[in-house]
Amino acid sequence: MISVSMYRSQGEITGFELTGHAESGPYGHDLVCAAVSAVSFGAVNSLMSLCEFEPEITQGGEGGYLKITLPKKLDKEAYSKAQLLLEGMLVSLQTIENDYNDYIQITNM
Repeated sequence: MISVSMYRSQGEITGFELTGHAESGPYGHDLVCAAVSAVSFGAVNSLMSLCEFEPEITQGGEGGYLKITLPKKLDKEAYSKAQLLLEGMLVSLQTIENDYNDYIQITNM
């Protein structure tokens, strides 16, 4: 199962962490894993491109681990854009969770 932890402070997203594997299909044909990867990496790429900063990124092992933390000092515009992008990512992940809740679980921390 993929576990998604959304980290928040005072209601605002400060980062997220993905762990595990969906195992909803054979290697290379796991649609849940592919969807979660596309949504999360798309959000990270959007943060870097549209907000013009690089979050702290930790990836690990044989895949199945991604942690993103927003920098503490962001200007107001970049922070606002980052919040919108990350909330959009969360909506997409929740859509996947609604259809495939045996393979993905989202929690707010």
